[in-house]
Amino acid sequence: MSLQSGHTMPQSSAMPPPSWHACVRSSDVDVHASAQPQWSLNYDQLSPGRFDGQIELVQLPGLRMIREGANCKVRQRGQIGRGHYGLAMVLEQDSEAIFNGQRLSTESIMIGRGEELDLLTPAHSELIGVVVEHELLAALWQSMYQKPLSAWIEEQIVVQASTASARHLDKMHRRILGLLSSSPELLNDPVALIQLRDAILIEWIEAIPSQVDTSELRRVEARKKVVDRACECMLAHSDQPLSTLDVCRRIGTSPRKLDYCFNDVLGISPKRYLRLVRLNGVRRDLKSRAHEARVKVQDVAARWGFWHLSEFSRDYSAQFGELPSQTLRNAQG
Repeated sequence: MSLQSGHTMPQSSAMPPPSWHACVRSSDVDVHASAQPQWSLNYDQLSPGRFDGQIELVQLPGLRMIREGANCKVRQRGQIGRGHYGLAMVLEQDSEAIFNGQRLSTESIMIGRGEELDLLTPAHSELIGVVVEHELLAALWQSMYQKPLSAWIEEQIVVQASTASARHLDKMHRRILGLLSSSPELLNDPVALIQLRDAILIEWIEAIPSQVDTSELRRVEARKKVVDRACECMLAHSDQPLSTLDVCRRIGTSPRKLDYCFNDVLGISPKRYLRLVRLNGVRRDLKSRAHEARVKVQDVAARWGFWHLSEFSRDYSAQFGELPSQTLRNAQG
């Protein structure tokens, strides 16, 4: 992991300074997820190969600006702050991105509460966005439109911006991040920071269309609930993976509906998704248990239901670009 920053990158366990700018490049999906202070995120790598990710973050008063990319398909879940709202856009998609069960185009804006992030980003994509405190968003919204925040802001929703608005947001992020990289002293100017923060948030708000359709949300949420219940059921038995029929019986659905919901919400079959999540689980356990005196790859693999070591090693190597024994040695080193 490399780090270049106008200010020192704050650790997640410490309170950050009022404003800072950081760039992080990582070769590990878990390091990538944890490199975002005060947020609780879990990333699962869903496409094969060695992970390569980069994040650029700017913390301003009441608002965090993000630019993030990775070479692998990833499912992001977790919290980006209670009492906060996120507005984001996935750029340069070569396949589908999905937010809370809703398909995204390169002009789609994701809007949602900070405690319920569920985003699938394709390989070789890039994301830009802001996370803003409720009080700041509500005050600026009232000032711009002379009315309170719209009720749909409490949903996890996708809206379509114009092509011109999407391009403008991308250019704005590039320009501001470049400005703060070349002139880090601006982070010590409170007046300039407030003006910059408000200008960023206004551009995001103005990119939202005047009419927002929420009619499909209930149907999307119903499909996502099936997927969430199935995932919870499958991971509760990770050491002895359940068959599709077992999962269906436990959550009260049919195999056909389960398969449809997974492909619609995550773009992948239930069986394939479970195997990838279990491989990610082994990788995390190998790293977290590396300090133990007698930890063995086969023992950790068995905890996640992989009983044929040669087959497991082959699949693990294909998924992460290294053998599980190498992951363990790296963590121990």
